[in-house]
Amino acid sequence: MKPRRLLLGLGSLLGVFAAMQAVPYGRTHHNPPVTREPVWDSARTRELAVRACFDCHSNETRWPAYASVAPMSWVVQDDVECGRAVVNFSAWNQPYALADAAATSVITGNMPPTWYRMAHPEASLSDEERSALAAGLDATVKRATLQARQ
Repeated sequence: MKPRRLLLGLGSLLGVFAAMQAVPYGRTHHNPPVTREPVWDSARTRELAVRACFDCHSNETRWPAYASVAPMSWVVQDDVECGRAVVNFSAWNQPYALADAAATSVITGNMPPTWYRMAHPEASLSDEERSALAAGLDATVKRATLQARQ
């Protein structure tokens, strides 16, 4: 009796997993064109931002294989859409209300998120890199703010 329940349970799980694949959300993997990047304070800041931020905060997202399989595809798609809405380094021709908080998010360790660093070890920053990125983002955002006022 128990092996039959186990097989039935596994079959049900496989059925649910297969049904999830029919949901179209999370597979578009659309990278709009880069319209304008900020004037970076240094090449180092851009390099660190590309490594730790660009997958969610730019139009240059690298879509991993698991981003095509539900339910992870849903999570990844939502993270990219939300990240681009908060700050998009590829569409710097519009204001971002939370751009000023970018440096603070990096220095406190909130960005990149822990789960992202676990999946993408290259995004893990040393203390020195985190400080450099935070200072560079702060300088870049301040420069952009000054330019917008002129």
